[in-house]
Amino acid sequence: MPEGPEIRREADELAAILEKRIAREVDFANPALQHWSRQLEGKRIVRVAPHGKAMLIRFVNRLTIYSHNQLFGRWYTARPGERADTRRTLRLRIETDKGAALLYSASTIAVLDERGVREHPYLSRLGPDLLDADAAPATFAQRLREPAFAKRTLGALFLDQGFIAGVGNYLRSEFLWAAKLDHRRTPASLTPSQRRRLAKEIHAIGLRAYETGGYTNDPKLIERLKAKGNKRALRFAAFAREGKPCYRCGELIRREVANGRRIYRCPVCQPRVDDDRPPRSSSRRKFEQPVRAERERIEPSPRRRPGPGSSASPRRRRP
Repeated sequence: MPEGPEIRREADELAAILEKRIAREVDFANPALQHWSRQLEGKRIVRVAPHGKAMLIRFVNRLTIYSHNQLFGRWYTARPGERADTRRTLRLRIETDKGAALLYSASTIAVLDERGVREHPYLSRLGPDLLDADAAPATFAQRLREPAFAKRTLGALFLDQGFIAGVGNYLRSEFLWAAKLDHRRTPASLTPSQRRRLAKEIHAIGLRAYETGGYTNDPKLIERLKAKGNKRALRFAAFAREGKPCYRCGELIRREVANGRRIYRCPVCQPRVDDDRPPRSSSRRKFEQPVRAERERIEPSPRRRPGPGSSASPRRRRP
């Protein structure tokens, strides 16, 4: 499912041909929605605004087209009168003099008035948008301090759109890896510095994913990897990197299941809350063996001597 950064990039493309323009055609595939076309055609589109994973297209007459892509929906843009080159099913077409916005395969589409937007069962429970213009690290730090979220695991919270709208599965792995936190931790268990760091990473990585089209890795790290000849699998630091070395410590990234969805973590950088000494893989031992061997060579272990009252007999000297 597309996450907040992908939906916002789609919104930018739609806004370029819809915002501040007159809707010449508004065609719904669903017969139950087709009567709305008469109230929307000929009206100016005032704003295209995503909220989390939802798309809101507002008209001057205070009606809003709400859509959610779910798993398979996707927006396309085309020239006026044209369609996208796809086998998907067209669900909604909005055309202006500059182009056409085409929504394919989405099952969730509605037309809402202002009250309907406020009281919509999904929209009304959304948390602050990950990429809202007013969002800042302090916004997310405050969410982490709220009692309603204090005792829920971070892995669960990042899938709850009521916590932060627009976060999904790949972003939660990336947030937690960057903040060096296990997904089983709760906000209540974090120190103030851990909470601040996590809030900072949420803001930075969300914005980076939006600006780069889904890349969450630090741009400097990507450049270093490219310089070494690595031009593939540069998008993520942890997500979908099972069995590959952690970019920080060299330990192999693990794939786990949390809240019914896959999640990825480094067992050294992100130790489990119930096991601060995770088992180390052969790759980790490989990095430590030279250090251990050098230490043993310089500081040999002393031989054990029998203590007082020990039954062990002392060694006899050879004649």
